[in-house]
Amino acid sequence: MTDRDRPLLDVRDLVKHFAVKGGVFGRTVGRVRAVDGVSFALRPRECLGLVGESGSGKTTVGRAVLRAIRPTSGDVLFRTNGRVVNVATAGNDTVRRLRRHMQMIFQDPYSSLNPRMTVLDIIGEPLLCNGMRSRRDRERRVRELMRQVGLRPEHLRRYPHAFSGGQRQRIGIARALALEPKLIVADEPVSALDVSVQAQVLNLLQELQERMGLTYLLIAHDLSVVRHISDRVAVMYCGWLMELAAVADLFRRPLHPYTEALLSAVPIPDPRRRPRRILLEGDVADPGAPPPGCRFHPRCRYAVDRCATAVPGLREVEPGRFARCHLAEELALGGAEE
Repeated sequence: MTDRDRPLLDVRDLVKHFAVKGGVFGRTVGRVRAVDGVSFALRPRECLGLVGESGSGKTTVGRAVLRAIRPTSGDVLFRTNGRVVNVATAGNDTVRRLRRHMQMIFQDPYSSLNPRMTVLDIIGEPLLCNGMRSRRDRERRVRELMRQVGLRPEHLRRYPHAFSGGQRQRIGIARALALEPKLIVADEPVSALDVSVQAQVLNLLQELQERMGLTYLLIAHDLSVVRHISDRVAVMYCGWLMELAAVADLFRRPLHPYTEALLSAVPIPDPRRRPRRILLEGDVADPGAPPPGCRFHPRCRYAVDRCATAVPGLREVEPGRFARCHLAEELALGGAEE
């Protein structure tokens, strides 16, 4: 097996529960099952899109992968320098050393930047924290990074408020690239930008991936964004991974009813065609008190009695295609219209 075939990141049965406190003494009265047994692998130079509604747990997965929060259980195996490290259980010193190989691009390009720091200091801070003490060397590296992300190096002494939203996100991307990481977790990297700017930033991310050999975990709720840049797509609902497939297969013929409903909301760029929209009834499942059986069954129009009692497992329905549905082989679901 070559290095390209070995997973760079292997997430196994990842669980993250948050305690709910109540009463005068602040006792634990419940738990929010934000992530409940998520598993997937990422190969080098691959982009995996992680999608789902708000509250599905996708951002929690990204933060747990980077150990920004400590998982309740499960393994996050990251391969670096010829060895595999379990990020979920590693000590703080080990995690600190891994930071240069795993970076994050945040959703809001303004609140993620310190308004009192110049671009030079924002992008150069990771370099300073990792031993580059010479300000001249840091400035040289920052100028190079600014050119790579399409910013003018002469603006390195400006503050974040002097830039547009798209330019601020490019600053965040440059900061993430400063230490030449292998893995980047991009948490809704274009959702806060104008539509006209979104394509520019996505194209930039693709160019950087090809040029630098980056691996992306792209967290998004917009399936159009995922389709543009991802190799595979993982669909989450109420802490569960519902479907995992190559992007072309998933958009052509989904295997899970929840994926079908998400795809029906993708806009069709033709005013003469009416979209086939599937409206889900009921509320999103509460991760603090999930329903029995399949967590999606109260909103599923295909649900049968078995769905309300038996918990479905994530299984390989077809080669390379996984779904968490009792009826995956029986249903003929509609994909996104071209």
